[in-house]
Amino acid sequence: MPKVTVRYWAAAKAAAGFAEEPFDAVTLAEALAEVRERHPGELTRVLARCSFLVDGDPVGTRAHETVRLAEGGTVEVLPPFAGG
Repeated sequence: MPKVTVRYWAAAKAAAGFAEEPFDAVTLAEALAEVRERHPGELTRVLARCSFLVDGDPVGTRAHETVRLAEGGTVEVLPPFAGG
């Protein structure tokens, strides 16, 4: 199973209480399920509004179950940002 790093930004970082943590997951859906299991409070609510980058590529509207993760990869959790 690939080991990946999940990085939290802005409100996600505040809700998690740290900037990043490791996970073992094959797909983005599995990684996010693990995040929700570890952090059932505010971070779970923030995730519902987030977009995601996997190894620098936007996930967009792709189903999270179809987004495969690579060993040593990175998932960026990006809440909506205010301003312009």
